[in-house]
Amino acid sequence: MKIEENDIKDLLVIFPDVFGDERGYFFESFSLERYKGAGINFNFVQDNISKSRKGTVRGLHYQIGDKAQGKLCQVIKGKVLDVAVDIRFNSPTFGKYFSIELSEDNHVQFWMPPGFAHGFSVLSDEAVFHYKCTDYYSKEKERSILYNDPDLHIDWKVDKPIVSDKDMHTKLFKNINKDFVFPL
Repeated sequence: MKIEENDIKDLLVIFPDVFGDERGYFFESFSLERYKGAGINFNFVQDNISKSRKGTVRGLHYQIGDKAQGKLCQVIKGKVLDVAVDIRFNSPTFGKYFSIELSEDNHVQFWMPPGFAHGFSVLSDEAVFHYKCTDYYSKEKERSILYNDPDLHIDWKVDKPIVSDKDMHTKLFKNINKDFVFPL
């Protein structure tokens, strides 16, 4: 397993060891001991899977307080652009985002701890997206930022985004509360 950091502190890109032959491939998608050794020292309590069609944009979502979530993301089928926005006030990268393509072919995983808003767009005909969460879903603690917020300038790499009504009617980045302060 290889792990890369990037320009935003605490976000990790994980390249698992994939073993392939004429039958297909095998890789270990999660090992508590190995991931804790890599600095992802969180307990995962919920796994989520979504299936979406090309052009779908989901996000930007996060949870606050005692229900804040870290997420370990990967794609089982298809290809997505996965996006994390730093919402930690006082962070040197506050308001910046990092994006990466995750696919069934590259097997890349993306780790974001609490303090990031998360979203993704579907680049293939359809995608099955899997993510492990460090806390349970909470409707009361869920928050969102408008996916096409003019202050964030996210290039979702889709021409005509398909977005839920819920995600179309949410806060602008400049109006979020100081729910996370850097360092956490």
